[in-house]
Amino acid sequence: MPRYIQESDFIMVEEGYVARDLMEEIINGVSQTDDRDAFFVVDLGDIVRKHLRFLKALPRVKPFYAVKCNSSKGVVQILAELGAGFDCASKAEIELVQSIGVKPENIIYANPCKQISQIKYAAKNGVQMMTFDNEVELSKVSRNHPNAKMVLRIATDDSKSSARLSVKFGAPLKSCRHLLEMAKNLNVDVIGVSFHVGSGCGDPKAYAQSISDARLVFEMASEFGYKMWLLDIGGGFPGTEDSKIHFEEISAVINPALDLYFPEGSAVEIIAEPGRYYVASAFSLAVNIIAKKEVDLDGSGSDDEETCPNKNTMYYVNDSVYGSFNCILFDHAHPKLTLHKKPSPDQPLYNSSLWGQTCDGIDKIAEHLQLPELQVGDWLLFDNMGAYTVATSSTFNGFQQSCIYYAMPRAAWDMVQLLEKGIHPIEERENICAPMSCGWEISDSLCLTPAPTRII
Repeated sequence: MPRYIQESDFIMVEEGYVARDLMEEIINGVSQTDDRDAFFVVDLGDIVRKHLRFLKALPRVKPFYAVKCNSSKGVVQILAELGAGFDCASKAEIELVQSIGVKPENIIYANPCKQISQIKYAAKNGVQMMTFDNEVELSKVSRNHPNAKMVLRIATDDSKSSARLSVKFGAPLKSCRHLLEMAKNLNVDVIGVSFHVGSGCGDPKAYAQSISDARLVFEMASEFGYKMWLLDIGGGFPGTEDSKIHFEEISAVINPALDLYFPEGSAVEIIAEPGRYYVASAFSLAVNIIAKKEVDLDGSGSDDEETCPNKNTMYYVNDSVYGSFNCILFDHAHPKLTLHKKPSPDQPLYNSSLWGQTCDGIDKIAEHLQLPELQVGDWLLFDNMGAYTVATSSTFNGFQQSCIYYAMPRAAWDMVQLLEKGIHPIEERENICAPMSCGWEISDSLCLTPAPTRII
């Protein structure tokens, strides 16, 4: 396997270290200057642990990371190093993963509705696996990518997912036979079936039902002479420990369903498209208070606390819902705030709200917060900020995206190198990547003025 990521691309940390320690070091450094820009700290060890957990819980399934969830290059590189495949939805995502050496066979172009020019780009660059769910897509692909290996995406019951996808994508079972017949007439190679139960799935039984439906489509395909060999069970897996459903609860439903409908020896390869599962908990965000305003109950502004006894305080920070907090608008997220400076127990609390730095009134991060008196220059911290934050942030109003620091625990790096050599001793070595705890002293060589990312 080629070397995608090098030790010089991240800050190596020793066992007993947590991302919050690195965040503290960065805050201490930049607080001596006026450049107190918001920033992310990424625990790459968390991604390594998630990968080992995935392989253990779903041993028959190969993960194809959903790039759309978080396209930061450091994430893509470490997952490539670990041997994951990639679920890409556009030319740009295909370019990104191929730029670091990912082979075409480790990419699935999992967008059922593609622009013709991007279909041609995939064909030119050897990406053959791609999804479809309608007649028009079949016709486009047959004309523009004769060597495509098509995967029929079927609709699912995603009514208990936080972000439903079947309202937009997926063929109902009743139309699958017709699509397969049309594919046969067009001489299009259909290699398998895919589905997606929705992002943030709240009902593991949705996977079992979808796997059963996929089996029916496999049988339909055999009527037209197809010998399909791929099942893509999509994503929807939780990425944080406070999720209502844990990953192992979902895998406990998936595994018996696979054994029943696609048993070992059936010559069917199984892949999945995890996104938030890998990155949600790996990212922490630090933002700085850049302005504040006190308002009375009537909403009029006041800088005099004595004239505003029932004050509400509005705090403005140097990120926004157009930036890292876009997950609030588009991913139904509720980021949890932690104060950098721990308040004393006797400090009074005030009704407060948190606002982004742009000039748009919709740029509200949180409200109805009970906070002590905070000052311009204070830091606020947020965990679990890896899913649909970096990838979907913009530069609205000219504000740049928050920079990223990557930290790699040495034990996790050792595991990456073992996996690179094809060694997968998951049971014996799973505690080598145990969650980090505090107690490590950071190197004096830490750079406190990073580029937008530390990965080159």
